[in-house]
Amino acid sequence: MSNYEVAMEAAWLVRDVEETDDAIGVAVSEAGKRLNETDKQYVEVEPGVTGCPACGEPFDAAFLAANTALVGLLLEIDVFNADSEEHAERIAKSEVGGALRDVPLEVIDVFEAEVDDEDGEPER
Repeated sequence: MSNYEVAMEAAWLVRDVEETDDAIGVAVSEAGKRLNETDKQYVEVEPGVTGCPACGEPFDAAFLAANTALVGLLLEIDVFNADSEEHAERIAKSEVGGALRDVPLEVIDVFEAEVDDEDGEPER
């Protein structure tokens, strides 16, 4: 059994905002609140990024139209004692998906966490 770090992308809808920075702040805050309410404080929530189609430079994953924004969030969770990468994905989606019902989730990266020899915790 191995430990894995699973990164997922979530699509978060924010209404009644006028700027993308405000939408990103609201999305991160609301996602964090819902995760904390269900004792999932161990899930890291960050604004997502996407690449510019013209130059490839990264920018915030947020689209604003008619005072409504679609914000991409990056969610990261450590999964311990999983049988495989696929098993770690299922565990992560179950844990996060249970707290963030009706929020589209997609696994974007899974990698085996290296264990620190001193305390047995995964290195970051």
